[in-house]
Amino acid sequence: MLASCYLLFRRGNAFAIDITPPLRLRRWAAAFFAAFALNHIWYMPIFFLTSSEDIMMNDLIGGLLDSITVFPLMIIVLFAMLQDRKRPLWPIAAMMTPIVVGGAWCVVTRSYAIVPTVYVYALLMCIGLNIYMVRALRQYGRWLRDNFADLEHKEVWQNFVVLAITLLVFVIYAFTSEGPVYQYAMLVISAVLIGYLLWRIETLSDLSIPLPLAINEEAVITEEEDEKENTLSQSIRNNIGSKLKQHCEEPQLYLQHDISVSQLAKLIGVNRSYLSKHFALQGITYNAYINGLRIQHFVNLYHEAATAHQPITAHQLAYQSGFHSYSTFSAAFKQVMGMTATEWMRLSES
Repeated sequence: MLASCYLLFRRGNAFAIDITPPLRLRRWAAAFFAAFALNHIWYMPIFFLTSSEDIMMNDLIGGLLDSITVFPLMIIVLFAMLQDRKRPLWPIAAMMTPIVVGGAWCVVTRSYAIVPTVYVYALLMCIGLNIYMVRALRQYGRWLRDNFADLEHKEVWQNFVVLAITLLVFVIYAFTSEGPVYQYAMLVISAVLIGYLLWRIETLSDLSIPLPLAINEEAVITEEEDEKENTLSQSIRNNIGSKLKQHCEEPQLYLQHDISVSQLAKLIGVNRSYLSKHFALQGITYNAYINGLRIQHFVNLYHEAATAHQPITAHQLAYQSGFHSYSTFSAAFKQVMGMTATEWMRLSES
């Protein structure tokens, strides 16, 4: 409940001051945390009831409330982390409907008769969600690389880990209903899930907010000019290479942090889709294009420092080349050069 109140009422970010997380994600996560807290409340009467029939009814009603609140909200939070598009919520309602109907039937009939069937369906649904999330995360990763130069605080492959933990919670809940192992496991997994989700939400950047970019205003085209470009598609595409060299490579715009493909397209005066197609035709992503320029800048800085017999550190040169994360630089360098930066520097010295 504290996590829910934090997300709803705190305006700042206690985890990462310079990051603004998506407001929609914060609200859905707050709703999930609140439902998770209420989940403990509506099962609490079990500890005070003496009749086995009353205990069974409380358990069945709690399961029904879980299927209406906790489980669908968990899925919505995972979907809301993917910012490439706003996914509709009706498929979640459709997936949960059989579980809700099954839970309601159990309450009405006061029987556990179809509970095993509901468990099997829920398990299959979780497996299906895992498969969907793998596919969605791959699409999301491609979208990020097609649109952003820097991926820090944007990637959400950890969503799959959260979904796997959720599946583990369900398996333990479904097949182990008593004993200290069940109680301690549920407490530990719940604490990890809440803490991880809260951290992940607050360290995820809102990609709908364009970052400021110092650009030459004369190079920015108006919307009317952008519409006219549609009739000059071929000539525009043919000139994209020279425009990139003039407005991005020569002024070293790639050294700026987090410039998006939309900002670069506006800067060089072309349609965003044309610029994306330009990179696609070359078999690269926008992220690979920017990182390639940064790696070349790193190489130039290294040779200049080596010629001047200046002290050289890969970390310092990486940051001077536009990378804000050394791990990102290392991965990009190995992808471009085929070896690590340390290995390349050692070979260059010999």
